[in-house]
Amino acid sequence: MLLFAFVTYYTATLLAECYRTGDPDTGKRNYTYMDAVRSNLGGAKVAFCGAIQYANLVGVAIGYTIASSISMQAVSRAGCFHKRGHAVPCKSSSNPYMILFGAVQILFSQIPDFDQIWWLSIVAAVMSFTYSAIGLSLGIAQTVANGGFKGSLTGISIGADVTSTQKVWHSLQAFGDIAFAYSFSNILIEIQDTIKAPPPSESKVMQKATRLSVATTTIFYMLCGCMGYAAFGDKAPDNLLTGFGFFEPFWLIDVANVAIVVHLVGAYQVFCQPIFAFVERRAAAAWPDSAFVSRELRVGPLALSVFRLTWRSAFVCVTTVVAMLLPFFGNVVGFLGAVSFWPLTVYFPVEMYIKQRRVPRGSTKWVCLQTLSVACLVVSIAAAAGSIADVIEALKVYHPFSS
Repeated sequence: MLLFAFVTYYTATLLAECYRTGDPDTGKRNYTYMDAVRSNLGGAKVAFCGAIQYANLVGVAIGYTIASSISMQAVSRAGCFHKRGHAVPCKSSSNPYMILFGAVQILFSQIPDFDQIWWLSIVAAVMSFTYSAIGLSLGIAQTVANGGFKGSLTGISIGADVTSTQKVWHSLQAFGDIAFAYSFSNILIEIQDTIKAPPPSESKVMQKATRLSVATTTIFYMLCGCMGYAAFGDKAPDNLLTGFGFFEPFWLIDVANVAIVVHLVGAYQVFCQPIFAFVERRAAAAWPDSAFVSRELRVGPLALSVFRLTWRSAFVCVTTVVAMLLPFFGNVVGFLGAVSFWPLTVYFPVEMYIKQRRVPRGSTKWVCLQTLSVACLVVSIAAAAGSIADVIEALKVYHPFSS
C-alpha cells in the first residue's frame, strides 16, 4: 500500500506538470487527459489513452453502483439482524437499491459542468471521513475486546477454506484493489482545469493537493486495513461495514453505510463528468446548429436540455443494468484497477514528462523512469491475472439479476 501511494503521488506530480504544454505558467492549456497526450505524444497514443480512460470511467460508474447497493442492502440487513437475531440469513435483492441509486444519479447528472459539482465533492469527502472513522473505531474496539491481535504476518492461513493457489490469486487481486483505491490520475487533468489561473501555477497547486490527499487516504487505508485484519484475522470480511464483521451497535453501522452511499453519489458524478463532457463536445462539434443538442434551460445548478437529459439518463440506465448483471464488486474493482493502473497512472505521465522536459534517452533519470514504468507494467499484468481468475470463480455460481 505504501509503494502504491508513493508511485501514485510521484507520477501524479509528473502528470500535473503536463497540464500546460511548454511554459508551466503561460503555456497552452490541456483541458483533458486526452488533450495532454495529444499535445505531448500524439499519434495512436491519443486514441489508446481515450479508450482506456473512458472505459475505466464507465467501469468506475458500474463499480460505484454495485458498491452503493451493497451498503444500502447492509442497512436493511442490519435492522433485520438486530430484530431477528444474527443467525437469521436476512437476505434481500440488491437490484432495487441499484435502481434507486440510478434514479438519484439521473437527477445529479443534469449538473452541466465539472466545476459546478464542487459542493458535491465536499459532501462526499466529509462522508468518506465519517465512514472511515467509524470503521476504524469499530476495528479498534473489536481488537480490544479480543484481548489482542488476530491474524499473522503471512496473511490468511492455507487450509480447508483457502488453497495455496487461491491465496496467490487473491494476493494478486489485492494489488488491483489497491490500485483502484488510488485511481485518480484518470481525472487529474480535468480536476486541475478547474483551478484558478496562476500565480501560483496550476501544477504547483495540484501537486500540493495531491500530496495532502495521498497522505491522508494512505493513513486511513493503512489504519482501517490493519485494524480490520487485527480484529478478525482470517475471518475478516471483504468489507468491514457491509460484511457484518460487526453486528452492533447496528445504528452506528447504518450511519457508516449511509455515509458510504452519499459519498458514492458524489464520487459517481466526479468520475462521470469527463465522459459527459467528451460526448457533448463531440455532439456540439458534429451538429453545431441543432437545437436538440445546443438549446438548454437553466434551473439553479442544473442546465436542462433534451440532448443532455436523454444521453446522460441513458448512460446512467446502461451502467445500472450492467451493475445488476455483475454484482460482484470486489472482483470488478480489482480488474479495473489492474488494467488502468499502468497506462493511466504510470505510462502516460512518464512518457509525457520525458517528452516535455526533454529528458535525454539513456540518462540516469530516463533509465529510472523507464524502470519504474516497466515494473508497474509487470504489477498490472499480475494483478489483472489474479482478478480474472477471481471473476472466473465468481461466474461459476453466478445467475444474472439474482444478487
